Amino acid sequence: MEQLLLKMDDKSEIKIIAASAFNFRIELVKKVGKDDIPSLIEISSCMADQFGQQALLTKTNIPKYFNSETLPFLARYKGEIIGYIIGVPLEYFKQESWAHFDTNLGKNNTLYTYAFVVNNKHRGKGGYGKTLKRIYINWAKKQKYAYVTGHVKQGISNNFPAKTEVVKVFSEWYGLKTPFEYYRRPL
Repeated sequence: MEQLLLKMDDKSEIKIIAASAFNFRIELVKKVGKDDIPSLIEISSCMADQFGQQALLTKTNIPKYFNSETLPFLARYKGEIIGYIIGVPLEYFKQESWAHFDTNLGKNNTLYTYAFVVNNKHRGKGGYGKTLKRIYINWAKKQKYAYVTGHVKQGISNNFPAKTEVVKVFSEWYGLKTPFEYYRRPL
């Protein structure tokens, strides 16, 4: 693992997608850098309560989700990472049994939302999460994706746009005793 980090640049290679006059910006990560790894790991801990330990980012799995084959976006406020959303082509998960419930598997038209988190301090304040999600959805449209999918606790997708459908409900999700639903949202 240390060899992987040794090959990594200190600074992330990013493209600023949106910025405000209030020191808030959304960045598309082209290549993650060592300097951002501690913040990404820390923020992922906000998801562990809801999604279990498998939601934690580590030095080992960060390159798996922050690379040129994925669409990882960072939200920064005053230079500090406060959240991220990671989109991954559905085909990336073709070995996972849950992916085979999606009739779009193999059509290269679906972006799976692997993770979406804003740290506790900034959650529900300032519209940071909504802005991050809106930019992610718009970017997916520009990349010619027809759908965005993901797993959420059962009932959460009721808050999504009207045409969102629940593809499958899983009574247990990776050891969690809470039902999760796999949703599909047309773009």
